[in-house]
Amino acid sequence: MQNMFAKYADLLVNYSLALQKGERVFISSTYLAEPLLMEVHAAVLHAGAHPFFDLAMRGQEKSFFVHAQDHHLDFVSPFKKMAFEEFEAFLSIKAPYSLEEDSGIDPEKRKRFKKTMSAVTETYMQRTGSGKMKRCLCQFPTEADAKIAGMSLEEYTAFVFSACFLNAENPVDEWLKIRRMQQSIVDFLNTKKQMRYRHPDFDISFSCEGRTWINSDGRANMPSGEVFTSPVEDSVNGTIHFSFPGLQFGKEVEGVSLHVKDGEIISWSAEKGQDVLDEVFKLPGATRFGEAAIGTNSNIQRITRNILFDEKIGGSVHMAVGQSYYHCGGKNQSDIHWDMITDMKNGGEIFADGELIYKNGKFLIS
Repeated sequence: MQNMFAKYADLLVNYSLALQKGERVFISSTYLAEPLLMEVHAAVLHAGAHPFFDLAMRGQEKSFFVHAQDHHLDFVSPFKKMAFEEFEAFLSIKAPYSLEEDSGIDPEKRKRFKKTMSAVTETYMQRTGSGKMKRCLCQFPTEADAKIAGMSLEEYTAFVFSACFLNAENPVDEWLKIRRMQQSIVDFLNTKKQMRYRHPDFDISFSCEGRTWINSDGRANMPSGEVFTSPVEDSVNGTIHFSFPGLQFGKEVEGVSLHVKDGEIISWSAEKGQDVLDEVFKLPGATRFGEAAIGTNSNIQRITRNILFDEKIGGSVHMAVGQSYYHCGGKNQSDIHWDMITDMKNGGEIFADGELIYKNGKFLIS
């Protein structure tokens, strides 16, 4: 197992972040990820870079919101501010103790702290979007993740390794193949102006004129396997139904349907988690879309209720409400970016400028 974590660390440090001598990397995780963190530490040092860690204890986030006084909610960590303003790289290794920790948090406290951190978040979005700060988000498998995915920890660990192509003799070679395949797709899509996702359960269209489709090939996220853009904000029209479940605010949400007119989500419903939708759409900017994407990772073929993996499912599409991606040309601003996913392998079609380019989960373009 340790050899696999060493292989994982090598992929993150030398492929995803491509760290160079003298660069500073801010590494955020929890103490559960220690086996991977030790290998990352060694790999960063071998690359000649400087690692800085921010590690959370069990229950730390909830404890903060329970006990924080007003001046705590208004305080910005000087280290985090400096890291996002100055460091060359950021590595976020998700390793949750619990996926329910943030349920029950006072929404007013959460809102106040998000406002406090908004300038830091904006800096992060601007620098990662412009390429001034390299970033990678990845996963260390924990019992909490395995449980919500309906797997044993052993099964989930094997799933994570497979999704990252760590079982291959040289994982980098696999990601370079994905990069080449997806580059041909984004090169094609970047010549188009109008997109349409059609399915027996929905029909939604948007403009991508003047926007950029991005090849997500395992550098910003590990694993990855998607192409994405930010739609023109007032161009989205139609209805979309998200067939896969997800999590938001520590609560499960399923069967989401959104009705959209001229970019604005005018009505919404959920088979489960209606209260979560109602809370989300009170947030500024949340009723517009920040992303539209197509998942391509053939090694991810099951739902895990973890957006890092689920949005990459080969044969799916997803759209995110809220914050746009600046490097795509998006302009919508929000404190939330929530990806919702739907299966396209059962009758889904994608049209680009009226041309059918994708059917039943597969691209028809070469």
